Amino acid sequence: MKIAIVTGASSGMGREFVMQIADRFNGIGEIWAIARRKEPMEELSSMVPVKLRTFSLDLTDERHLKQLEELLRKEKPEVKWLINAAGFGKIGTVGNVSLSDEMGMVDLNCRALVAVTHLALPYLSANSRIVQFSSAAAFMPQPGFAIYAATKAFVLSYSKALNEELNEKGIFVTAVCPGPVRTEFFSIAETTGEMPLYKKMVMADPKKVVKLALRDSMMGRPVSVYGSLMKAFRVLCKALPHIVIIRLMKGFLKVH
Repeated sequence: MKIAIVTGASSGMGREFVMQIADRFNGIGEIWAIARRKEPMEELSSMVPVKLRTFSLDLTDERHLKQLEELLRKEKPEVKWLINAAGFGKIGTVGNVSLSDEMGMVDLNCRALVAVTHLALPYLSANSRIVQFSSAAAFMPQPGFAIYAATKAFVLSYSKALNEELNEKGIFVTAVCPGPVRTEFFSIAETTGEMPLYKKMVMADPKKVVKLALRDSMMGRPVSVYGSLMKAFRVLCKALPHIVIIRLMKGFLKVH
């Protein structure tokens, strides 16, 4: 059985990946949708032309990771797509976001992503794809969003190294690095602080971000960046010292 595994499948980018993989890849027999909230995932069953199996798992819980490990061992599927889209962020300076949220970002965005990748790897075959959800926030430190940006820098570095390690097996890893995307992510993020105006001005359509991510993954690209502005931002972060960019951003905020 050839399957796709999608984490964070109850909403946002994860949900969009489920929809597009189901529509575009006929060879997939099942999609395993993983998230804490089961009801939103079950609503997808009637919307996709592929058998959807839903698993209500908290990937920061060792017991739930063990359940996933045992399920994979029992069924031994051929994993053709692994989409690690689970994650969250909270806006606010370090110490002004609760400790549970600060640690939660690290646990879900980094530790859980590594754990799911580790568990799924033995079941990936040649020409399989891993899509790891990073962010344009990974390109440089982000005061006011420090921990989230740091977790995404981890994902970007990890994904690029993993892509090289798996190259000989014919398994391709793509880190997806969009800027702000129009999902409920920022509704959660803004419970502890307000998103800067310049980010609101460049919000992307999740359907377009996922479409590009899947295309870049199929082309074997290690990084997928949606939109000319985010691509320019990536180049800028490589060309200028980060402290210069941070001060420019602070100046923009003061003006607006």
